[in-house]
Amino acid sequence: MTRPLVAVLDYGIGNLRSAQKALLRVGAEAHLTADSGLIADADAVVLPGVGAFGACMRALHDSGLGEQAISAAGSGRPFIGICVGMQLLYDASEESPGVDGLGVLPGEVELLPSHVKRPQMQWNRLQICRGDHPSMAGLEDPWLYFVHSYAAPVNENTVATVDYGGPVNAVVGVGNVWATQCHPEKSSQAGLSLLANWVQSIHEVSA
Repeated sequence: MTRPLVAVLDYGIGNLRSAQKALLRVGAEAHLTADSGLIADADAVVLPGVGAFGACMRALHDSGLGEQAISAAGSGRPFIGICVGMQLLYDASEESPGVDGLGVLPGEVELLPSHVKRPQMQWNRLQICRGDHPSMAGLEDPWLYFVHSYAAPVNENTVATVDYGGPVNAVVGVGNVWATQCHPEKSSQAGLSLLANWVQSIHEVSA
């Protein structure tokens, strides 16, 4: 089976290479890149992210990759946002008032409840809401690794939550767009399985 070409958007924030390496392990030809031609030609696109929402949005736009991300998410090609990359897909975040997100998904990212320790920095078990979503194939009550203080709203787009002072959005799926608040690349076999499911979705679109 041909390894699909995956563009991991390189906008200079944090350790983006860990996501690339995990995708290589599960069968993708993954490139960490800011090259617009490669991104346009890729079979699928990844938006990773670590740090603060506002800083990531500024870096994304300063690198010229903000519009590339919006275009890729709207192209019908498989697209996944990881950690803060998930949060950037929304309209805005309480973390950075006045900073617009990419607006790919509706809603505002909110601070975790005041009665829990922030950030959530731990392994937590997914509670699957939409077991028929392809991201969850072969996963049964998986444990994944989280590091975050903010989370996207829980709604009809939510595939799985975790319990952290109440339900917290952990995985989203809207058409070709998937997103994970956890770090699948740091989540051992369960995380690699989730990424492998995403790579499988690329094969299915390309078939």
